[in-house]
Amino acid sequence: MSATHDVFNQAPPLTGFTTADDPALLEALRRDGGAWGEAEVRELGARAGTEEVQDWARTAEAHPPVLRTHDRYGHRIDEVEFHPAWHRLMAAAVESGQHAAPWAEARPGAHLVRAAKFYAWAQAEPGHGCPVSMTYAAVPALRAQPELAAAYEPLLASRTYDYGLRPPLGKQGLIAGMSMTEKQGGSDVRANTTTAVPAGDGSYVITGHKWFTSAPMSDVFLVLAQAPEGLTCFLMPRVLPDGTRNAMRLQRLKDKLGNRSNASAEIEYEQAVAWPVGEPGRGVRTIVEMVNMTRLDCVIGSAAGMRAGLRQALHHAAHRKAFGAELIDQPLMRNVLADLAVESEAATVLAMRLAAALDRSEAGDAAESALRRLGLAAGKYWVCKRGAAHAAEALECLGGNGYVEESGMPRLYREAPLLSIWEGSGNVAALDVLRALAKEPAALDAYFAEVGEAAGADPRLDAAAARLRDLLGELSDPGRAQLLARRLAEQLTLVLQGSLLVRHSTPAVADAFCASRLGGDWGNAFGTLPPGTDLGPILDRALLKEAL
Repeated sequence: MSATHDVFNQAPPLTGFTTADDPALLEALRRDGGAWGEAEVRELGARAGTEEVQDWARTAEAHPPVLRTHDRYGHRIDEVEFHPAWHRLMAAAVESGQHAAPWAEARPGAHLVRAAKFYAWAQAEPGHGCPVSMTYAAVPALRAQPELAAAYEPLLASRTYDYGLRPPLGKQGLIAGMSMTEKQGGSDVRANTTTAVPAGDGSYVITGHKWFTSAPMSDVFLVLAQAPEGLTCFLMPRVLPDGTRNAMRLQRLKDKLGNRSNASAEIEYEQAVAWPVGEPGRGVRTIVEMVNMTRLDCVIGSAAGMRAGLRQALHHAAHRKAFGAELIDQPLMRNVLADLAVESEAATVLAMRLAAALDRSEAGDAAESALRRLGLAAGKYWVCKRGAAHAAEALECLGGNGYVEESGMPRLYREAPLLSIWEGSGNVAALDVLRALAKEPAALDAYFAEVGEAAGADPRLDAAAARLRDLLGELSDPGRAQLLARRLAEQLTLVLQGSLLVRHSTPAVADAFCASRLGGDWGNAFGTLPPGTDLGPILDRALLKEAL
C-alpha cells in the first residue's frame, strides 16, 4: 500500500481502562459508608472498559430491537427481539446488583454502592440502564401492597437475569417496567383515560392506550388507570398465572433520537388483567415512589455520560498533535478540558450525595429524606440539562473524528437529552422544586444545613447562598414563583454542588467551580474559566490513572 495510506497522528483505541478510575466516585464511596463495595465497583468498572463490553455496546445500538406482532401463522405474539449483545449487558447489570438488589441488603451504604455501580456500568452502554433503573424503582412503590411485594420483591431483587415469556412467579428473576404516559396527557398523568374495571376476584380489567412505555419486554409493569375510585396504580404481568399472554398489544416501537438499544412502545390494553397497588384513587401518590427513584438514576446517568465524554476528550487530546504540540498542552484546549472536568465532577459528587441521602432516609433519618426530596428535584433539572451541553462540547474536542459514528461520541450525544426528558422534563422538574418547598418545609432547612457545612470556606459560595435566600424570598406570588422556577432549581443545584466540592474535592476544582459557576467569572460556553485558574491539578485529577 502506498505511503499516503499510513495512519499517523490519530489517538489509539481507548480500551483496557476502568470507568471506576474516578477520584470523585471512589472518595464518595469511602466518605459515605460505601467503602465495603469499592472492590466490586472497581471490578465492574474494569469490565466496562474492556474491548468485549465496548463491542457489546456498539452492537446493541447498531442492531436495535425489532417488534414481532404476529408469528408466521398469524397468531398475535407481541414480542420484541433483541440482539444477544443486549442480553449480555442486561445479565451483567443484574448479576452485579444494579437493579433491585439493594432493597434486599439491609446494609448501610447499599444504595450508594448500587449508585456507584450504575454510574460505572452506564458509561459502557446507557440504553439498557432504563429497564435496570425501573426494576430498582418498582420495589418501593410495590411495597404499598404488602401481599404483592411479598410475592414479587424477592424475584425483582434476584441477581439472575431470566429473560423470556413465562408466568413471572415461576421465573428466577424479574424485570419491571412502568406505563404511565398517554398521548392526551404526557406528564399530566391525571388526564389519563385508560380505565380499570373490577373483575370481582380482586383483579381489574384494564382498557386503554399508552403512548410511551419503555422496556415493553419487561415481566411486570406498574400501570396507571382510572378505577371507579379514581386514578389508581396497578401491577400488570405480561404473562398471566395460567400461562396465557395478557392482553397487552404492542402497536409499534418508537423510532427515537437516542436510546436506540432499548425498546419503547405504544401499547393497547384490551381488557388486560392487573392487580391494584396501594390505595385506590391514590395512584399518583403510589407511583411517585417509583418516579423519584428513576429520577435519581437520571442524575446518575447524566453524570456517567459526562464522565464518559470527558474521558474520550482527554484521551484524544493527549494523543493528537496540532500546530506543533499535543492538544492537551495547548492553553485553550486545556481550559476547555478543565471546564468539562469541573462540570463532570460537580455532577458526580451531587449524584453520589443524593444516593447517600437515600441510604440514610431508608434508615429513618428525616433530615436526609427532606434533603433528598429537594435536592433530587433540583438536581434532576440542572444536572440533566447540563448533560447535553457537556456531550456536545466533549464531541467537539475530537473535531471531525468525534462526529463519526465509530468514535462512539454521536451515541453519547444522542443519549444526553433523554435524561432531561424522561421522568419529567425541565419544566416538570422545576415545578416539582416548588412543590417540594410547599409540601415539605423541612426540606429547605435540611438543604441549608447541608450547604452550611461549607460556610466561611469560600466567599463566592457564601455570597451565592445569600443570593439564593433572596431568590427564595420572591416566591410568595404563585405566578412569579413559576416564572422563577427554573432559575431557582439551577441555583439550588449550583450552591449545593459548590458546597460539596469545597468540602470534598481538591482546591483547584472547588476554586474553578466557585469562580465560574458561582462567582460569575465565566462565559456562555465551556472553555471560559477565568485566567489564573490552576488548570494542571484539575486535569491531573481527571486523567486516567489505572488500566487493565
